[in-house]
Amino acid sequence: QVHFAESGGDLVQPGGSLTLSCAASGFLFSNSAMAWYRQTSLKGRELVAHIRSDASGTTYAGSVKGRFTISRDDAKNTIYLQMNDLKPEDTAVYFCNVPQNTWSTLVWYSWGQGTQVTVSL
Repeated sequence: QVHFAESGGDLVQPGGSLTLSCAASGFLFSNSAMAWYRQTSLKGRELVAHIRSDASGTTYAGSVKGRFTISRDDAKNTIYLQMNDLKPEDTAVYFCNVPQNTWSTLVWYSWGQGTQVTVSL
């Protein structure tokens, strides 16, 4: 059974930093591209960052480019999202999953619980 466990979300002030983690299980992680998504009631779910299976390439949404960094540790079946210079508009529930295409909100597996990031004074 596929499972995603996102963690690391918190309340942080604008300009602050957070690192999110996503531990995955139940599929061949090292062969899978991975992505971070975020969801708000206003915007719905959007793709934030993508990393190829061999970590040879990463892609970011324009709104986070230069501030967020996605990485992976295949030995731990885990991906990370380092978030710097956080802005109130980054407030969302963050999820990870396996995208069906390089830049797609269509995913292969059911969603995990996500982790809440709130950026506020």
